[in-house]
Amino acid sequence: MDFVTGEIICVDKPLGWTSFDVVKRLRGALQRRLGVKKFKVGHAGTLDPLATGVLIICTGKATSLIERLQEGKKEYIANVRFGATTPSFDLEKDIDATYPYQHITRQLILDTLPKFTGKILQVPPVFSAVKVDGKRAYLEARKGKEVELKAKPLEITEFELLDFDGRDATLRIVCSKGTYIRALARDLGIALESGAHLIGLRRTSVGDMTVDNALSVNEAIDLIDSTPLTFPDNYPGADSALPPTPAGEYLRKIATGELPAEKSPKKNITAFRSNTDA
Repeated sequence: MDFVTGEIICVDKPLGWTSFDVVKRLRGALQRRLGVKKFKVGHAGTLDPLATGVLIICTGKATSLIERLQEGKKEYIANVRFGATTPSFDLEKDIDATYPYQHITRQLILDTLPKFTGKILQVPPVFSAVKVDGKRAYLEARKGKEVELKAKPLEITEFELLDFDGRDATLRIVCSKGTYIRALARDLGIALESGAHLIGLRRTSVGDMTVDNALSVNEAIDLIDSTPLTFPDNYPGADSALPPTPAGEYLRKIATGELPAEKSPKKNITAFRSNTDA
């Protein structure tokens, strides 16, 4: 794998982690291996901390593909609880209202799902990163301010009921970029004349990348640690990124195993770092 020129990694984001937490860990591993203070690493599509599953990480020049990768269709497995709502539409906030749900049946859900299939309009959650007048909606919402968001067009390709126990439903959703599954849970609850919120979410695929082939964060770091990292001769900006003397040559030797990292003079590595902005 060529992390330096550019690589795409499919990671299974852990519960409770932000997408940036994953980026930070992998970027740190690459920075340590390369002996640099800066290195391009980004993700293609945010996952909420309370969600798990596919998070695409791009390194080096592959970060230029992020926007294209975000366009891929996404598949989710969502656990929705009927009969109660929260301000965030998930478990981030406490229940703020309860509703009857005993009238909801499996057949009623099946009859309702087609209303949300195809091209629809969706109002994002106020506790989201959507910008309103240049400010993140969730920052304003956390201050207790009223936030008004406009409905956005999106497409739900598939909306399938996998299980229902009388109150909690397990749903499979295939959708376009920009879909908030939390908001979909909210709208489904309203359509069923009840309330609803998300109690679990797992992103199982983005485009052709699936969670079955995803690496854990530790596995991704192990892969970085075990892969030879070198700047190829034709790497854009390689001459400026790796000055031929003295630090660039030391780094090349370290990367190829000619020189153990612990024997490289610290002053030279420091010089290399101060002259690198990759």
